[in-house]
Amino acid sequence: MVAIDGPAGAGKSTIARELARKLSLPYLDTGAMYRGITCAVLRKGIDVHDVDAVAQLALSTVLDISDDALVVDGVDATQDIRGEAVTRAVSAVAANSGVRSELRERQRQWVAERGGGVVEGRDIATVVFPDARLKVFLTASPLVRAQRRVAQIGGDVEQIARDIAERDHKDSTRSDSPLRESENALFVDTSDRSIGEVVNEIVGVFHG
Repeated sequence: MVAIDGPAGAGKSTIARELARKLSLPYLDTGAMYRGITCAVLRKGIDVHDVDAVAQLALSTVLDISDDALVVDGVDATQDIRGEAVTRAVSAVAANSGVRSELRERQRQWVAERGGGVVEGRDIATVVFPDARLKVFLTASPLVRAQRRVAQIGGDVEQIARDIAERDHKDSTRSDSPLRESENALFVDTSDRSIGEVVNEIVGVFHG
């Protein structure tokens, strides 16, 4: 399997999807899972900082995830999980150890059921699948990442850049499974490279 990590806006989802297609492997966006739990928390009006309540909800929340959609407790949340409310709240939910423990097990089960895959997130190579066949860490300059987000969802580049910097800080300093590069990961800066170039490089290393 291939484990892909990196900060927001580095191109993980786009590259992971295309990589999975080229390698004929299933694809899993673990970030969407954390966003799905966040969506469930917000729908129920639970305080995202209520550690116990959020962790408990994660245990019972049903996530049906596919390449292009996410259904949370039977209700389509594909658009909601990319909205501003979830985006601002997801770091707090993702820092919850109870949530992380539950979703890590679901991610491992997902791969076990499929016999592999391309899995992307923040702690995939370092914590969830440390024995992955190939580990990749994607990054890009803060400005490029902000511009990509604006192209996807609109907004002000400077504000998005500030939001990304805040998310980076939260993700890399949380006590449970912080975002960091695995020691033996392939490091790729996507700032000035096309999707095809990056995917071809990863494919080459995978087959090499």
